[in-house]
Amino acid sequence: MSNAARWTPDILGSQWAAHSIDLGTDDEGPVTATLVRRSAGPRHSRAVLYIHGFVDYFFQEHEAEFFEREGYDFYALDLRKYGRSLREGQTANFVDNLSAYRAELDASARMIRAEGHEELVVLGHSTGGLIAALWTNARTQNLPDGFPRISAVILNSPWFDLNKPWFLRTIGTRAVARIARVRPKAKVGSLNPYYGRALHKDSGGEWDYRTRASPCARRGSLRCAAATGRWRTGSTSRARFWCWHPTVRATPSMTTPRSSPRTRS
Repeated sequence: MSNAARWTPDILGSQWAAHSIDLGTDDEGPVTATLVRRSAGPRHSRAVLYIHGFVDYFFQEHEAEFFEREGYDFYALDLRKYGRSLREGQTANFVDNLSAYRAELDASARMIRAEGHEELVVLGHSTGGLIAALWTNARTQNLPDGFPRISAVILNSPWFDLNKPWFLRTIGTRAVARIARVRPKAKVGSLNPYYGRALHKDSGGEWDYRTRASPCARRGSLRCAAATGRWRTGSTSRARFWCWHPTVRATPSMTTPRSSPRTRS
């Protein structure tokens, strides 16, 4: 994979730039991820890497503004088959193993280090919180060459468990796992259409985002392999992470607080 730093104008406007990360090909064709930062380039020795949630992509500029005031450069990653990284003919938001995201996360970390950042804070929202926790746990046990030091993990409403009745969390999950072995892309659920309507400014919400890049306005689908996503690390270990919530500034916890009014999965 060739990931020489080449920044191009981003969809958010002239203040932002994007870099496409080549991830090779899969059964649906070429695969990429997209790293986004300010077009002006780095200004600090510390950086934040933001990982979005399910059926999402980065457009929340106010988060970047907050961390910039605190002395951090802000980077955001659109994972493969999400947002900026979604290509025609691809199954949106699909991956058959969460460990696949290690490739774009590793590439992003190395690029952030190459731009002069010695310290990295990883910020994950919703399913991005799960991915952030798994990736940082794996990487901090043995920090690879060319990485910045990962000094903190911030989890905003992390998705650590299925927020459904006992039957769906146990028997239902095992049933979906069996189906995933033979039909990994079978649809097993979708977002309620009212969710997208409540978010977008055109239907009464406060957000302005591209509905193709974030398809919750058209009922993003939950598929078998994604519903039973897993991460192969070869080890089991416990770690402490910081969970953020509007009413709780910093809580060392492994619980799942409710979402912020201005962020979403």
